[in-house]
Amino acid sequence: MSGILVLVEHRQGQLRPVSLEVLGAAAQAKQACGEAVTAVVLGAQPDAYVESLKLAGVDEIVTVQTSADAFDPETYEHVARALIEARKPSLVLLPHTIDTLGYAAPLAAKGNYGFTTDAFALARDGALWLATRSGYGQKVNMEIEFPGKETSIVTLRPGAFKAPDNTSNPTVSPFAAPALTPRSTHVAFEEPAASSDVDIPGAEFILSIGRGIGEETHVDQFRELAETVGATLGCSRPIADSGWLPKAHQVGQSGKTAAACKMYIAMGISGSVQHMAGMKHVENIVAVNTDPEASIFTIARYGIVGDIFDIAEELRSHF
Repeated sequence: MSGILVLVEHRQGQLRPVSLEVLGAAAQAKQACGEAVTAVVLGAQPDAYVESLKLAGVDEIVTVQTSADAFDPETYEHVARALIEARKPSLVLLPHTIDTLGYAAPLAAKGNYGFTTDAFALARDGALWLATRSGYGQKVNMEIEFPGKETSIVTLRPGAFKAPDNTSNPTVSPFAAPALTPRSTHVAFEEPAASSDVDIPGAEFILSIGRGIGEETHVDQFRELAETVGATLGCSRPIADSGWLPKAHQVGQSGKTAAACKMYIAMGISGSVQHMAGMKHVENIVAVNTDPEASIFTIARYGIVGDIFDIAEELRSHF
């Protein structure tokens, strides 16, 4: 068994960003094992997505003609099974989305493949693949191997990996899957109404608060500070668990990954492992904490040992 297979997703004529992130993960995995990466795209006009898939690390793009462009779990499961049987990859990577969860588990169960979901790290352990995901209510990280499985299927958490920056010139091959008559028909796709939730994964500037703010009554002044400096307000898990801010503001393994963030200001955050995992793509981290031994300082580019309220007031005075 050899090779890394990636099934990408698209919606309304556009590749979903998480699919490109999964290709980035596949490119990293390729460096660890030397196995070729194959990107697979299904649709009524799969060739329309080929140029967008010519990314660094991709060795081959496989196009699969289907009767409709819309997502159908039966079709994806059917095509994925046919490709696995034909190509015999050691690893199949899928984006962890509501669509994928509709077919990934039955695909793995029927084929007796290794399987885990929502992984945020991948590694090679000898001849085995190693996937890392959270468990026990996000309190621990679990490393999962698949002994005895020639093919393993892993869904990857959105925001956990970066899409490749460079392009490549992979080969393009059509694949004719066995005929299938789906039991359901896609009627239409309706974009949900805009949510008031913040967009942590898409934010370029985040000001995050932790237990160091002391009391819930202090949240508003940091919300106002974030608005003043033009930042998105984020928080650590204790703040969300206490109900001081909605879950949508939480950064970390059990929250959202700051995937596009260029500047992250951490106010009163000690730096738990799960929180720092949500900041791994951030270009510049500024940490403010009264404890000079706080873990957050180990990943911060700039650190300030001081009172967060004093620093907040000083920052506000410059706007």
